[in-house]
Amino acid sequence: MKKAFVFIILFAAGTCLAQDGEDVGWIARFGAAGGFTPLIVFPNLDPINAEIKNLGIGQFSNSALVTYGGGGYIYIMMIDNLRIGGMGVSGSKTTNGLAGGFNNEVTYNYGFGGLTVEYTLPFIKKTAVSVGAIIGAGSASIEVFQNKNNFTWDNTWTGSSGNISHTFTNNFFTFSPTINADIPLSRFVAVRIGGGYILSFNNEWKVDNDQSLSGVPSNLKSSSFFIQTGIYLGFFAY
Repeated sequence: MKKAFVFIILFAAGTCLAQDGEDVGWIARFGAAGGFTPLIVFPNLDPINAEIKNLGIGQFSNSALVTYGGGGYIYIMMIDNLRIGGMGVSGSKTTNGLAGGFNNEVTYNYGFGGLTVEYTLPFIKKTAVSVGAIIGAGSASIEVFQNKNNFTWDNTWTGSSGNISHTFTNNFFTFSPTINADIPLSRFVAVRIGGGYILSFNNEWKVDNDQSLSGVPSNLKSSSFFIQTGIYLGFFAY
């Protein structure tokens, strides 16, 4: 009963906004949705590949990295066509192989998320084309493992096994401009396609237990262009 009451209030408010919009030739959007939002990011992996080559194993074939996560939004209705929400994604890619008697493995991890603020262009009909930004934080990390000898409880604690492992981490804040198109398949399902650019505001890298790392290549950054896809479930009034 409560859900039905809330729906009626939202519908009535949206109808009022739509009637106001008709005076200037368009109708204000309203609705809410959430769903699955895979992103393809394109970090620069060249500095990592240069080191992987020295290990004698296969390099990352390209910089494209598929990340997975979710997101959602709601039109706040106090301002026509403005919606707020949130999203978050993460993903990784790995290369490994045997070289020089060592089992070598390198993994690159990447993820980010935050608050989303979008304005839906009112003059485009039947599809919600929105410009906005993601304001949040993220991290990139590189895990390196070289294993040759057997592990025991004692030699793992003392380091006498001769095996090596390191984790390099970059934590950053981001302001990411975006443009997205949500194409409704019905009143309750929409497909999203869009993109943006992740601006990272910290290029400092740490190693292992948060130790400072010097000599990091200047082009090893977490900023990246991305392509966004997804499917949203909710209520759409475009």
